[in-house]
Amino acid sequence: MTKKLGDWGEEKAVNVLKQGGYQVLAQNYFSRYGEIDIIALYEQSLLFIEVKTRSKTGYGSANEVISKSKQSKIIKTALCFLENNPQYSDFACQFDVICIDFYQDVAKKVQQDMSKLIYDLEWVENAFTLDQELFTL
Repeated sequence: MTKKLGDWGEEKAVNVLKQGGYQVLAQNYFSRYGEIDIIALYEQSLLFIEVKTRSKTGYGSANEVISKSKQSKIIKTALCFLENNPQYSDFACQFDVICIDFYQDVAKKVQQDMSKLIYDLEWVENAFTLDQELFTL
């Protein structure tokens, strides 16, 4: 169920981006450091987006569970993307999180059409920044 929920969340996030005029350049971009769920382009900005989809629990919202370690992996992977795609080297880079939180009592009953379930979607722009202490290549 967790993978299915995560895949649904990423597709929902892609749809939100496209509806907002963003160009999705890559999904599930992998490097030796980790993965970035979505890489999107909007005007002169390159967005590296982590999508968190989960049921609401007492452990905080989806946005609150992105550890420093995960941020570091995303940043290192973003640097790999930029190295492999020099045409974007002059673009402003932004690290966003799109959070989709389902209510715990309905997330356990996930069926094929999850869009009919109650959830909150929050797009946190600049959720974290390129902080020197988070990475060493």
